[in-house]
Amino acid sequence: MSSLSRTTRWRLGLGATALLTASALLPSPAHAEAAADYTITVDPSARGAAIGDTMYGVFYEDINRAADGGLYAELVQNRSFEYSTADHASYTPLTSWTADGAAEVRDDAGRLNERNRNYLSLGAGSSVTNAGYNTGVHVEKGKKYDFSVWARAERGTTLTVTLEDAAGPLAKVREVAAEGAWRKYTATFTATRTSNRGRLAVATTAPAALDMVSLFPRDTYKGQSNGLRKDLAEKIEALRPGFLRFPGGCLVNTGSMEDYSEASGWQRERSYQWKDTIGPVEERATNANFWGYNQSYGLGYYEYFRFAEDIGAMPLPVVPALVTGCGQNKATDDDALLKRHIQDTLDLIEFANGPRTSEWGAKRAEMGHPKPFGLTHIGVGNEENLPREFMARFKEFRAAIEAEYPDITLVSNSGPDDSGATFDTAWQLNREAGVDMVDEHYYNSPQWFLQNNDRYDSYDRNGPKVFLGEYASQGNAWKNALSEAAFMTGLERNADVVQLASYAPLLANEDYVQWSPDMIWFNNHASWGSANYEVQKLFMNNTGDRVVPSTATGTPAVSGPITGAVGLSTWATSAAYDDVRVTSADGETLLSDDFSGDASRWTHTGTGAWSVQDGAYVQTDTAAENTMVTAGDPSWKDYDLHVEATKKSGKEGFLVAFGVKDTGNYYWWNLGGWNNTQSAVEQASDGGKSTLLTKAGSIETGRAYDIDIKVRGRQVTLYLDGEEWGSFTDDKPAEPFRQIVTEDERTGELIVKVVNAQDTPARTAVDLGGAKVASKARVTTLAADQDAVNTETDTPVTPVRSTFSGVAGEFTYTFPANSVTFLRIRQR
Repeated sequence: MSSLSRTTRWRLGLGATALLTASALLPSPAHAEAAADYTITVDPSARGAAIGDTMYGVFYEDINRAADGGLYAELVQNRSFEYSTADHASYTPLTSWTADGAAEVRDDAGRLNERNRNYLSLGAGSSVTNAGYNTGVHVEKGKKYDFSVWARAERGTTLTVTLEDAAGPLAKVREVAAEGAWRKYTATFTATRTSNRGRLAVATTAPAALDMVSLFPRDTYKGQSNGLRKDLAEKIEALRPGFLRFPGGCLVNTGSMEDYSEASGWQRERSYQWKDTIGPVEERATNANFWGYNQSYGLGYYEYFRFAEDIGAMPLPVVPALVTGCGQNKATDDDALLKRHIQDTLDLIEFANGPRTSEWGAKRAEMGHPKPFGLTHIGVGNEENLPREFMARFKEFRAAIEAEYPDITLVSNSGPDDSGATFDTAWQLNREAGVDMVDEHYYNSPQWFLQNNDRYDSYDRNGPKVFLGEYASQGNAWKNALSEAAFMTGLERNADVVQLASYAPLLANEDYVQWSPDMIWFNNHASWGSANYEVQKLFMNNTGDRVVPSTATGTPAVSGPITGAVGLSTWATSAAYDDVRVTSADGETLLSDDFSGDASRWTHTGTGAWSVQDGAYVQTDTAAENTMVTAGDPSWKDYDLHVEATKKSGKEGFLVAFGVKDTGNYYWWNLGGWNNTQSAVEQASDGGKSTLLTKAGSIETGRAYDIDIKVRGRQVTLYLDGEEWGSFTDDKPAEPFRQIVTEDERTGELIVKVVNAQDTPARTAVDLGGAKVASKARVTTLAADQDAVNTETDTPVTPVRSTFSGVAGEFTYTFPANSVTFLRIRQR
């Protein structure tokens, strides 16, 4: 693929508001004496990889209430009474509503339209009250809020609309005269008090039908109607993202084979249909979200394209490939359905780029955007577990799109993990097919990110480019962000291969969390950036245009043999374990338990229900996850572990642990994981997991398996029923000191970026290789305790801007412990 287009839009540096007179961030003399010594050598005469404007972007998915109750500014929850048990087992059409009097949700010929099926029939003298999101409807004193409702009513009907909390009114009561067929009615509130616990109520004097009950803040992002929540949109804009990937990952491709069928009559569509998300909001469908709630589609494809344009980002939509991923394994054999989705993708390109005289371009123009959006990239599929089936369908998408739109770049993917059989097969097929770009996803421990800075050093420079579409270390503490920063220096060094990268997920409502960690957190009245957000913002605002080659000394590696106790666990599964033996390398028996008596040698550290039954240790709770029990000495090394295991019932297989230090640090062999589709060795480090080895395979119920694990030094060999299953050596160092140097061509500055992810300051000799530079550098530093976490009320991870006056061709700088530091040095 040709290199991405370039502008100077994003090369704005640390900002004109940098505190240039602040003192330099240097440790105290006492700390300096304890500093570790490093060197950084820069070669300004050499040319590294060019960095495209779209190097870093954001990945948006409707997870953790990221849309309704989040970025979409609507304050009323379940505004069109469409909540259903299809969304969540606890939902009804009146979820988040309280009725006083005669109120009934109906789905009949009196509905507002065919897409908006449900409506509320309200009796004379009755009312309904909406609870909003989180603690309620949030309003701020002096600000305006626009109410609207679609109503059908008898002549002389008055709708009384109130906004109040437990302490009383939050605004003046509004009365709306309604009569006749369905019609939209509006009113405006001006809040007289600030409250996070507001309630919106609608009462009627006569029988009336209501739908699309809405309350929007007037002050949306850029003042747009049907707009976005301002504080969240501005936090995303402040990242200066080069691209916006939407509308999600798993919610895109799951359910894509359960589409609407005219033969079966109307039904809720299970997959994400972009055409359902455009046009007047009252005519858009709602849908069950993969993550367990309802999505209204008020925030739809038009709004995504508009938002990308507003923040100057390249739009990158993702469409389903008719092969499920995200722990599911299914590929469509319905050729007509596949062709329909391909045509939908062609129509999407026309909607984005077509002239206003085209069918879909006209729909875009009708919505208020006559000018094309300039779509250049589309992702097809997401985390498919069936790479061969996926590639066959991807090729059909590509052939159809290339025939009509040869300039569109199609993005393929490599499955849900950073390695393993699926990953390797997917990459082989992508290379053979000559795809332009491959989307990689992985969520790993901080240690993995510190160990894998060189991941892309060995990638084929002439092969497909990489879109790192989802990545994060498993946590929102500063240590997680530090490890990601260290990894990002490797992404930039390999910018000729990794051309797009985005942390994920982007947003999380603190009261509705399906996935953690997340970049930006919020509730109904406030939002805050995580430590990870601050790292992403620093890199995204100071990327540079080209890598200036540099090298650095490393940290002396300290390693020894794998040590630890042993453990047994299950995940949503009942299993029985027997004949556990641990034997040292010289034949000494360290542990032997046939459970003929009790289980007193075992310590229960997780959930679940363990008991000795019929001479075996049995876990019976099929809902419990990670039911770990452990035995032995954390200092054990060089041993053989034998276990007999039998699955009794449930979704998965066995988890046999070794090298167990504590509840957050261990290895385990996960047999029959991921809904009993594959097995892997995972390493837990400070609670975060990384996959070291993986293979496809499942575990049979009722069959006894012999499991043997041989630990020698840092080498581990695994045997299943006497046959070697696999082996690995865990000897890669987790380097805490990483650097990258880039050049901002617009300002002529060198940007020296250093990550010091250790508790010791790093006293560093910097050699700029003869570059002529000014004596002062602008400095931005992020530094905090490794366990620090940003919250609504406390943000210990905050950028500090300063100047450093000791810059020369060769100079020394001490980088604080647990820090990310950017020095912008002007060249003369």
